[in-house]
Amino acid sequence: MAQGRGQGRREPVLDSAPQVRVTASERGGSAPPKRRRKRKARARRTLRARLGRLAYWALVACLWLGIAGFGTVIWVGAHLPPIQSLEIPKRPPSIQIVDDQGRPLARRGDLAGAPLALKDMPSYVPRAFIAIEDRRFYQHFGVDPYGIARALVTNVLHMGVAQGASTITQQLAKNLFLTQERTIMRKLQEALLALWLEHKFSKAQILEMYLNRVYFGAGAYGVEQAAQRYFDKSARNLSLAEAAMLAGLVKSPSKLAPTRDYKAAEKRARLVLAAMLQQHFITKSNELAALGRPPRIVAQVSNGAVNYVADWVMDAVNDVLGHVDQDIVVRTTIDAGLQSEAEQALDQTLKQDGAKYRVTQGALVAMTPDGAVRALIGGRDYAESQFNRAVAARRQPGSAFKPFVYLTALEHGLTPNSVREDGPISVRGWRPENYEHEYFGPVTLTQGLALSLNTVSVRLTLEFGPAAVVRTAHRLGIASHLEPNASIALGTSEVSVLELTGAYAPFANGGYAVTPHVIESITMANGKLLYANNDRSIGRIIDPRYVAMMNAMMRQTLLIGTAKHASLPGWPAAGKTGTSQDFRDAWFVGYTSHLVTGVWLGNDDGKPTKHVTGGSLPVAIWSRFMRAAHEGVPVASLPDTGKGGGLFSGLFSDADARAPRPPAPVQPMATAERTTNGSGGLDGWLINNLFGRR
Repeated sequence: MAQGRGQGRREPVLDSAPQVRVTASERGGSAPPKRRRKRKARARRTLRARLGRLAYWALVACLWLGIAGFGTVIWVGAHLPPIQSLEIPKRPPSIQIVDDQGRPLARRGDLAGAPLALKDMPSYVPRAFIAIEDRRFYQHFGVDPYGIARALVTNVLHMGVAQGASTITQQLAKNLFLTQERTIMRKLQEALLALWLEHKFSKAQILEMYLNRVYFGAGAYGVEQAAQRYFDKSARNLSLAEAAMLAGLVKSPSKLAPTRDYKAAEKRARLVLAAMLQQHFITKSNELAALGRPPRIVAQVSNGAVNYVADWVMDAVNDVLGHVDQDIVVRTTIDAGLQSEAEQALDQTLKQDGAKYRVTQGALVAMTPDGAVRALIGGRDYAESQFNRAVAARRQPGSAFKPFVYLTALEHGLTPNSVREDGPISVRGWRPENYEHEYFGPVTLTQGLALSLNTVSVRLTLEFGPAAVVRTAHRLGIASHLEPNASIALGTSEVSVLELTGAYAPFANGGYAVTPHVIESITMANGKLLYANNDRSIGRIIDPRYVAMMNAMMRQTLLIGTAKHASLPGWPAAGKTGTSQDFRDAWFVGYTSHLVTGVWLGNDDGKPTKHVTGGSLPVAIWSRFMRAAHEGVPVASLPDTGKGGGLFSGLFSDADARAPRPPAPVQPMATAERTTNGSGGLDGWLINNLFGRR
């Protein structure tokens, strides 16, 4: 250790230490030019590489987008109709429906007016549509990329759908070939079809087709029909203000129709005029003149319940002609005046008493004894429900079915004076009862039918067989399926108002079968006859003797029976009321030698009414309508009543029914359908003295 310390301290030798160099940039100087050039070259190479990669991937993306686009076109095209079937469809035919005197009732089809050429319209008519719907119509090729971009920006700024991008050609493609659904697939199809239309037709042809097919609201298609509907003039004579209003409707025809919201339609028309001014289609003075003379809308005829008739007529036209491909005029058996009377009778009765008695719906059919329908009401409000309750609904007729039971009995040898027991009865555990659970003992058939005694009807059905009753009903015109069981006596199988009313017609015409019909003739617009109803009778289906008996028996329903409140002064009338279980359905079918009318009231959901019987509201509606229908018509007797009257002399004669009688104790009326005011006075005397209570 001492030796080590003796050697002394060593100092560092600086000459052998590593040298420290400072770069030019650190010294604050500049690099040599050569190095700068190398760095710039490397940067350029990097940029070129990056740009090359970007261009490559852009090319790849474009390639794939092109493949995807081409595939989409192929896919969409595969779902289009075959190209050979892509022909412009003919304008759907217009079907004008008139009454028996040729008075207009309704129109069906697409309600399109006669096609007009562009040259037949004022020049500002097509320009109004171009200005508001497709300002670049003459520049694009069917699809407008600028319009799509503009609409996209506008919709983004408004955060919603504020502007559409469909061209006039696209709208035409949609109207001609596609549905109104709003899907991507449908829009793609629309675009492809627009390209096809632009390739196949000129701009003028496309615009002309568009103007003759576009929808304008209120059931009007085409500019001619719209001009007639709203302004009662041809499109040839439209003013600038009227043209602007029509052009404005296309955006939302249902909401903007001037018959629905005139202020909205007028506001939209002002936008059209402003767009026309902007496009230099009109001058400022033209705009001011149009604004100073706004369009006047003609009064619209409200068809109301006649639309139920029109719908039924369209079904009948299909039955007799099949496919219709031309404009036609259908002359019907409907009497426009009686149709209006029927609508008022039903509507006002339901307005007055419907809520009180919990009845919401009704139907009425009136026809001549030979089956020509003069009036038909299918429901209370067509705008609310288009379901035709007169033709399509099937409801239990209740006791209104009993005439078929009694006719069966007569045809098997009984007479109106034949006696059957009105008393308790049991059929395999089923115990039908009269309305108030009271019975009259032995009664005549006339009494049993007039007062709608259930047990008598059931006994007759069991005596001659339910199948025989069903055959009788089918023979007279009931087409619905009927169950051949004992309860058929009380009308438990469902029927329509039309067929039940038609089945009563043989009683009014002397025993001949009828087929209810509504079409008299069908002609083309030029008058050529396509169809005529020959009105040939099917033949006799009831012997005159039984017609006389049934008419005499059913007259008593209106004189002392369940329809005694029916009012038709001076006219011999007959009929039958009906009320189904729990008061769900109330009926009255009554007739004269002039008219047969059936009325039904109830609820669509089958809920019970508040004790509405056939002898109450249905009789009131029937009476009101029939009084109007018989005004000015010469009075005539029911068929064969004179011939058959001797069979029933002294029983329920008109003189006896109306003659004053001494007072007698009032007894309750034990019927299936007791009327609301009981059975006092004359009716009580008749019940007590003619039935012989036991």
